[in-house]
Amino acid sequence: MSANENQKVPNALPAGYRFNEFEIKEVIGGGGFGIVYRAWDHLLERTIAIKEYMPLSLASRAQDLSLELRSERFHKLFNAGLNSFIQEARLLARFNHPGLLHVLRFWEENGTAYMGTLYYSGMTLKEWQQTSPEPISEAWIRRLLPPLFGAINTIHQAGYLHRDISLDNIQIQENQLPVLLDFGSARKEIGNLSDETEIMLKPGFAPMEQYSEEGNDDQGPWTDIYALGAVLHTLITGNPPPVSVVRCIEDNYQPLVNLQPEGYSLPLLHAIDRALAMKPADRPQNIDEFAALIDLPVSDVQELVNSFPVPTEPLPQEEEPSVAPEPVMMAVNHTAPAPEPFTPRNVRRLSPGLLTAACVALLAVLAVVLLVNRKPASPEQADRPIASTQAPAKPALPPPAVTSSTPTLATVYLRLKNGENLVLNGETLNVKPGNSGYASLNLAAGSYRIEVHAGNSIHTQTLNIDKPGTWLINPGQ
Repeated sequence: MSANENQKVPNALPAGYRFNEFEIKEVIGGGGFGIVYRAWDHLLERTIAIKEYMPLSLASRAQDLSLELRSERFHKLFNAGLNSFIQEARLLARFNHPGLLHVLRFWEENGTAYMGTLYYSGMTLKEWQQTSPEPISEAWIRRLLPPLFGAINTIHQAGYLHRDISLDNIQIQENQLPVLLDFGSARKEIGNLSDETEIMLKPGFAPMEQYSEEGNDDQGPWTDIYALGAVLHTLITGNPPPVSVVRCIEDNYQPLVNLQPEGYSLPLLHAIDRALAMKPADRPQNIDEFAALIDLPVSDVQELVNSFPVPTEPLPQEEEPSVAPEPVMMAVNHTAPAPEPFTPRNVRRLSPGLLTAACVALLAVLAVVLLVNRKPASPEQADRPIASTQAPAKPALPPPAVTSSTPTLATVYLRLKNGENLVLNGETLNVKPGNSGYASLNLAAGSYRIEVHAGNSIHTQTLNIDKPGTWLINPGQ
């Protein structure tokens, strides 16, 4: 999008506008309640995205580029939406899942609020569907679902709902991994207070309980599952299911198992029909049930769902249990020169005694790791392979060997296609991808060079594992 195209989004900030180290480059999205910009971080020298709270029906841009209300009677609505925008930024900042929008910064300026996030290249699922030269296949959907399930399940396990899952709220990155975008909290809060429910819901994607004034009591994970079912229905048929309020009067929904669109299995079609049931009790009650209906191997889904830490509220100090620190989750962007760690936001505070004990334990673990890595491997140890879900074709000597005295620090999930070969520090491993399209390795501390050989092409990624955690990488892109 050029600078001139910025004008297509009303009231957008001009290219070149600065928020301290952040410089606006262009508009990359906009709607009735916010504007999204691509910006350059001059301090860290990287591209980020900035989202601005901008409800067009309530405010406009003044000459000094601040926001001004169109009428004083909009003051309550504007502030309610602003508070929801702020709370959404704080909520998203708690999560470290690569399938959820990652908030870097938040600030208030120009009479409104902004959140700076990682920049995700790619296109929305809606744009993907509209521009894809070929029909979206079941195989492609099955590759999409495990990481998307993991993102949604992370929200649910933390006690929250998204309530706005749709094709234009799921972005497909260039590495084919999905990212679940913002919750649209400001839009929904303004819709609630203005008694205009229709502006907060997308027809065909919202279940009936979201239209009811008392619907909050009936909402749960099954509410997001209905919306996800509508997304899959749209991908397969090209159209969303009938609007739920219309279905209450006359339900003319045609079950997919009866239509049997070509190229799609009955388990998938049946699962979508169940997800789109009018009564919440008739739908899958959680992501695990939905995955089981689709006939996705539970192990594949759980590997991706359980590998990411779920944020929790800190307990009162007197109730603080003695627990080990949560591992760091690492997401690796194949275009970045090195992996970027995403550390959990909610760090539990330990009492002085527990903090001392934790430091002693951590030093002991580091000492064991350093001693083992310095000690030459015995003949018996040299014959043992690197720990992984599949045994390597031959002994992998360069990486540190995993023995009874060498703790496994990291679980690495990597994108791997059938026919591609995985080489770890120069040694070929006999690792195959699961149905989710990911293979996994359990690795000890050390430096690793991962290569994916696809025909004549070789894609590499270097990892330096020095702390416990889970890594999600995609060297094949």
